[in-house]
Formats: sequence, C-alpha cells, structure tokens
Amino acid sequence: MKIVSGALIMVSVYLGISHGSRAFRQPSEEYIRMMSALGITDAMRIVFGIWAITSAVLILFPKTFFWGNVLRAVQLVVMMTLALKAGNYKLALIEVPFLIVPLLLIYLGHPFKGDTV
Repeated sequence: MKIVSGALIMVSVYLGISHGSRAFRQPSEEYIRMMSALGITDAMRIVFGIWAITSAVLILFPKTFFWGNVLRAVQLVVMMTLALKAGNYKLALIEVPFLIVPLLLIYLGHPFKGDTV
C-alpha cells in the first residue's frame, strides 16, 4: 500500500503544481472563457493557483499531509460547485476522479509516516 500511496502522492503533487502554476501564465482565450463562465475573476484565479500549489506542497510532508489533502479536496469541491452553478455538468463530472485521489490518500496515509506518534 505504501507504493500505491507514494504513486498517488506524486500524481497529486504534479497535478496540483501544474494546475496551480497555470494561474500565473498568460491564459488562452478558451481558458479565459471557461473561467468567466464559472464566475472566476483574474484575482480569484491567482488565489486558486496559490491554493493548489500550497496544498500540493503540504501533501509531501507527513505532518501536513492530511491538511494538504483536505485543502485539495475542498478546492475540487468548490470548482465542481462553480461548474454546477454555471450549468457545466461535464466539467463537474470530470472533477470527480480528481476528488477521489485526495480522499483515497487520506485513507491510505502518508507512506513515510512513522507508526509512533
């Protein structure tokens, strides 16, 4: 299980950093349209980017592992909620597998966490 947990951590951290860093790049027209349809402004986009990167970094360390995954799950639920509010059911459904990853990681635990507290 430690191998599965380690692999999921790497995937989650990669996705968090790559999606978070996208907020700091020049957005494409399609990306701007999608964010506008969800009601996300440029300032909110930056906040979401910082949120994604922070939660990804927190996942790496055993002491902050739980809170990093909670922040990641909450961010995904917020995105799903905004998509549903905008009537974009496809985007909300696409986020479901990504929501399962932090929840599964919380269940599996950090692979390097010691058994002693």
